[in-house]
Amino acid sequence: MTKVPSPCIDVCKFKREGHCIGCSMTKAQKSVFKGLKKNAAREAYIELLVAQQSVMGRYSHWEKAYETRCRKKKISLSVLSGGKAA
Repeated sequence: MTKVPSPCIDVCKFKREGHCIGCSMTKAQKSVFKGLKKNAAREAYIELLVAQQSVMGRYSHWEKAYETRCRKKKISLSVLSGGKAA
């Protein structure tokens, strides 16, 4: 089974009070995600991230970029299609 990909969209500029302008993660959050092995945990983390982006604002570009990355890996996440946190 293919792993849920990282929410990083390869921007990696931490200019919003320590949060990446591409995906909203901090460096510590990126490290935590890398340690998650099970897809259920990775999906839950993505939900948390979507909620964080919602609170912080200005991350509408992320969903389209991440959805493209998931589609390439043949992964479908409910949070990207109007699911829980979105």
